Amino acid sequence: MLVGGLAITAGWWGYGKRYGRERRYDALIREVSRQHGLPPALVKAVIWRESAFRVGARGGAGELGLMQVTEGAAQEWADARRDREFRFENILDARTNLHAGCFYLAKVTRRYLRTDHPYAYGLADYNAGRGNVLRWMQGPGLTNAAVFLGDVTYPGTREYVQSILGRAGRYEGEFR
Repeated sequence: MLVGGLAITAGWWGYGKRYGRERRYDALIREVSRQHGLPPALVKAVIWRESAFRVGARGGAGELGLMQVTEGAAQEWADARRDREFRFENILDARTNLHAGCFYLAKVTRRYLRTDHPYAYGLADYNAGRGNVLRWMQGPGLTNAAVFLGDVTYPGTREYVQSILGRAGRYEGEFR
């Protein structure tokens, strides 16, 4: 009985630790995402997928932080702010990372406002780049996200978009 009790306690502790990590940035996510016109649940889902809520996460292609922001995207954000003092290492700060990541995600999503689900297209752009999205936007996929996702030739990108949209649905209640 003691062993089973320890296992249950350890399981709850692990859940609590993971749950705490997922909730740690909620206030900041709410604040910054709304400043950039994005749903907080969507931004939280991007963070879940990109870094598992690890502020110091580093990607294989040089992406950094919670939203795995690239140097180019970070520089676009800094240039838009006319911040001549910006250094890419600053992107490891949670607030800076969220601002740069949300700025970029909002920017790429605005490209697809004439579609039935701009976030699906914007997430594909965030993950695979505009050139690929334009290649996949053919025929009905030009405006229909379901068709578009079926035409995405990178299975990883298709799964990326679907997983974030699904997780965002789970997070929506946290930001009401």
